[in-house]
Amino acid sequence: MTQKSAIKLFETKKIRSLWDDKEEKWYFSIVDVLGVLTESVNPQTYWRVLKKRLSDEGNESVTNCNALKMQATDGKMRLTDVANTEQLFRLIQSVPSPKAEPFKQWLARVGRERIDEIEDPELGFDRLMETYLKKGYSKEWINQRLKSIEIRKELTDEWDERGVKKGQEYAILTDEITKAWSGFTTKQYKGFKDLKKENLRDNMTNLELVLNMLAEASTTEISKEKQPVTFNQNIAVAKKGGDVAKAARLQLENTTGKKVVTKLNAKALKAKSNKEING
Repeated sequence: MTQKSAIKLFETKKIRSLWDDKEEKWYFSIVDVLGVLTESVNPQTYWRVLKKRLSDEGNESVTNCNALKMQATDGKMRLTDVANTEQLFRLIQSVPSPKAEPFKQWLARVGRERIDEIEDPELGFDRLMETYLKKGYSKEWINQRLKSIEIRKELTDEWDERGVKKGQEYAILTDEITKAWSGFTTKQYKGFKDLKKENLRDNMTNLELVLNMLAEASTTEISKEKQPVTFNQNIAVAKKGGDVAKAARLQLENTTGKKVVTKLNAKALKAKSNKEING
């Protein structure tokens, strides 16, 4: 397990955290979070009492947490109960604290919005457009990104038709497509751009997005034509779809003399854009 420790700040309070490179998840110290939310003088005791209550209620998603070694106040590495993001949200819902209310209200709003989007899918695109604009993306990039979502949906619909299972099989095929056109698996690509939990497509340049779309759209069309039956046949189709975009990438790179796949991520792209605008 490759891990990287970090300190997160919440209202100037430190929360110890660990990034698990294998699982691609952040883990947070539960006692640190409870210390911030409850202002308890002894968050360790508070957690023991809360953990027992949740266990008695049958809330295994929170009580079955991991214990990882984190640096304690005395400088020594000690086993500490940690929670991933999902567990943390469930934990926050169980804490009777005014500081937890903003989180609870946010969770309720997100839940309501998700139901609305199921009833009217266009609302999802509208909210996504608004979110990207607030994050500082250009309208041109956002239009590309929204189109990439549409193309991805067409691909996953095709995979469903071919009996591909969501989760690991989706991930394997996505890796095959990505590696074929870019030379990187999804995980390697994210590492190349210095990303962790961030969405890879949200950190692609316009050209990277276009070629990724070409790879996925090509895979969809080839799959419709070849109609693969086995998973291995779906892998072969995914590679062929990625190869179509690889050919386009190589031709463009040979013509321009510039690499298409870059280390630029969203943060760097925005900084570059602002520099160009400000002269």
